[in-house]
Amino acid sequence: MIYYEIIGYLGSFLVALSLTMKNIRYLRRINLFGAFTFSIYGLLIGSYPVFVLNGYIALIDIYYLIKMYNTKEDFKLVPVLDEKHLYLTEFLEFYAKDIEIFFPSYKDLNLEELSCFFVLRDLRPVGLLIIEEKKDGEIEIHLDYAIPDYRDLKSGKYVFNSAMKYFRNNGYKTLTSRSTVKKHQKYLLNIGFTRSKGNVFVKDI
Repeated sequence: MIYYEIIGYLGSFLVALSLTMKNIRYLRRINLFGAFTFSIYGLLIGSYPVFVLNGYIALIDIYYLIKMYNTKEDFKLVPVLDEKHLYLTEFLEFYAKDIEIFFPSYKDLNLEELSCFFVLRDLRPVGLLIIEEKKDGEIEIHLDYAIPDYRDLKSGKYVFNSAMKYFRNNGYKTLTSRSTVKKHQKYLLNIGFTRSKGNVFVKDI
């Protein structure tokens, strides 16, 4: 019986953990495992209401996950023509603490010398890209931020693949990003960057 209790506690823990997720995809994934585990627990102890209810929740999670991954989203990279634009200022202030986790020195950036772009996902502003266009065919990325609810690889893959066609057509060949944050380094590797040396990551456009 103690094994049954372990399964029950594990299912409860996963369901509770899922409710702390800001990203809806992570919430659905973890909730799916939690509900499935708790459903098995209900079956093992002969509690059929627990089995049926959590099995139903797991099916709902599967349905919405399939829908999420099969829905085609529209992405756009929109330039911010005025570095003092009110929405840009509000965006940076609102997400300041979260941005600083991944880009500790972003407040030192001089936006007047850089190019800023909002990443739109189905017309929602879900990210901000700040780059420096250099003369040697290189683009240095100073900030590539995605808000918590949309922090997956879809936006990043769009930005650093499809959206970079414009820069490639204008003679740029290489993307460079510097990061000392392990989570951000992992993200860069997942979207096609390679480590050049130290904390420098590069990607061909």
